[in-house]
Amino acid sequence: MTTAQVEQDGSRSRPRFAGSLGFLLMNLPLGILGFVFLFALFVSGVSTAIVWVGLPIAGLAVLLARGAARVERARVYAMLDSYIPVPYRALPEGSQKARWKARLTDGATWRDTAYFFLLFPIGVIQFTLVVTFWAVSLAFAGLPIYFRYLPTGAYHFPSYDAGLRWITVDSTVEALPWAALGVLFMAVSVALTRGLAAGHARFARVLLGPTSRWEEEDRVPFPGTPAMSTVAG
Repeated sequence: MTTAQVEQDGSRSRPRFAGSLGFLLMNLPLGILGFVFLFALFVSGVSTAIVWVGLPIAGLAVLLARGAARVERARVYAMLDSYIPVPYRALPEGSQKARWKARLTDGATWRDTAYFFLLFPIGVIQFTLVVTFWAVSLAFAGLPIYFRYLPTGAYHFPSYDAGLRWITVDSTVEALPWAALGVLFMAVSVALTRGLAAGHARFARVLLGPTSRWEEEDRVPFPGTPAMSTVAG
């Protein structure tokens, strides 16, 4: 990403740490919600389309996917400093049939849907990595403070078997090397958090942004007017 691009749309190749951490922790619950709602609506709509009841349900799923994608682009920009242009084709004037045909034939609609289906497994991986690394880092870094408040007045590993304890920490001096290791782990955790967030920003740009020259020319420019003034739904 060039300096001119950064100045134009506010994007950064390396997102801020606080925004990255919050974003990654949010991905799991949002991924679960997006997957459950979209999957349920699409399955219900397709399975009941033969009796026409499913058509409104499937239409609701399409509108929900596009609306949620707008919110997700805003979330990526607010938390990861990565601007994603609106990729939708302008809806034609005229009948609702023509407008719905434009929505359903717009590749951006189905990329939005794919994003939220993939957000669930990706969110699981990201949440697990972030929580594991930060839990280990903080546990080691804070060991000189909290070991004396544990039930036995010392830290033992493994703690479930009194006859098999490879590590025992019962003094501040013994805890200091582990605290130093925790600080090292914290540095690794910061780099991991920002790296995962930067990777997710690229992933979001691929699925939620324009993918062709035609879409690039037809998109809403930055900062421009609100997307809904150019592309309705």
